[in-house]
Amino acid sequence: MSVRAATDGPVRIVTIDRPQVRNAVDGPTAADLEAVCRDADTDPDIGAIVLTGADGTFCAGADLHAVTDPARRNPTDDPRQGPMGPTRWQPQTPVIAAVEGHAVAGGLELALWCDVRIAARSAVFGVFCRRVGVPLIDGGTVRLPRVVGHGRALELILTGRPVDADEALRIGLVTQVVGDGGAVSAAVELGTRLAALPQTTLLTDLASAREAFDRPLVDALEHEHHRGVAAIAAGGLDEGVRRFQAGEGRAGAPLEPTR
Repeated sequence: MSVRAATDGPVRIVTIDRPQVRNAVDGPTAADLEAVCRDADTDPDIGAIVLTGADGTFCAGADLHAVTDPARRNPTDDPRQGPMGPTRWQPQTPVIAAVEGHAVAGGLELALWCDVRIAARSAVFGVFCRRVGVPLIDGGTVRLPRVVGHGRALELILTGRPVDADEALRIGLVTQVVGDGGAVSAAVELGTRLAALPQTTLLTDLASAREAFDRPLVDALEHEHHRGVAAIAAGGLDEGVRRFQAGEGRAGAPLEPTR
């Protein structure tokens, strides 16, 4: 299983465990990730979920090597199913992202799915899928403006540039920066504090805060899904994926322009 879970007191730690591909998520991993998170959300002894990645990387996004493999590619047929896993689903339990290393492309969208983000000093965020023509389809265009503001989100979405931990803290993308290797322990500490608070009102206020925007989140996610799937169907990612699979654009390097 490419997702593992551990329990620390009232906190369930969910770890994407595919370090050989920088914790990129393929279809089976997406299904495992949602299943593990749902299991944590239904456990009455769990007061917070921490989402992280193995071996010093949060998540590099969707596994582009799985795009051409029907058995492993991320699902895009159902707008109610997130290609990265739980991104179409809203748990009642608070979710905290513990970000070490890169949280980019779909990995950024997973971090945005969480309610709170804690980053290690060397963490890097960004819409890196911009450079290979892959659309945001797991809530990035919906949640990023809500977290950092519309204008700043547009600049990040359009350019795909990297954002380091200091900038992420300054713009409100994360709420705390800790030393490298300390993100999970800081997230568990926060989750433990949240679990000790009166839960009925905490969960009520959390749900209300999540819903406090003009367009219902579910509608906005479906709208984003339909646009993203249309872009994929029109060939919007074929060339970029082919070039990535051939070895271009690794480790954040830009692909040479085709025109």
